[in-house]
Amino acid sequence: MLRYIYGVDLHKFPLLRDTMFRDRARQFHDRLGWAVTVNDRGEERDQYDGHNPLYVIWEQANGRHGGSMRFLPTTGRTMVNEHFLHVTGGVRIESPLIWECTRFCLAPDAGREVTAGLVLGAGEVMAQFAVEHFVAVFDLRLARIYRVMGVEPDVIGAAGNGRNWIGLGLWEMQEAAWPRTLARLGIGRETSLGWFRASFSAPTAAPRELAVA
Repeated sequence: MLRYIYGVDLHKFPLLRDTMFRDRARQFHDRLGWAVTVNDRGEERDQYDGHNPLYVIWEQANGRHGGSMRFLPTTGRTMVNEHFLHVTGGVRIESPLIWECTRFCLAPDAGREVTAGLVLGAGEVMAQFAVEHFVAVFDLRLARIYRVMGVEPDVIGAAGNGRNWIGLGLWEMQEAAWPRTLARLGIGRETSLGWFRASFSAPTAAPRELAVA
């Protein structure tokens, strides 16, 4: 199932939180060889995890992390504006209608349904928060995943060649993607909406403004 959790609320889900950050270390540091920091608990965290992002997390039946993404509004601090301006030609991307998506991560044992679940979660965030576009930097590996899922972005910038190629993309949720994605999970839209509503049902978990400092 999908959970939508703000950074300040991750402590309420310790197993999900801990396995997410450890899976990030395995994927980004161990497998992909990115220059990221891993702490003494085997977790990959960065400064943007401290800005109260919204996490979309696929929770497996055993309560552990299956896959996740991290969202921040582009009106605040983002990776695209602080680390990837060379990809945009120096143009900053800032709009209340555009959120940045980063740290797309899959657990080592994630099934095919997890990627579909994350695509669905991104669509719900867009629909429920009235976001028009997501922006993200991606590599060739992710480009293949997007192609298979039928959610290819509009590429607005690129840098590097071969294995070092990265692209900057803008996504919008196409109506045609909803039935395909739901069918991959074998659920209806009401189930998806139920997961979203459940994440914000408690008074302390009501949708709030994301940090922009």
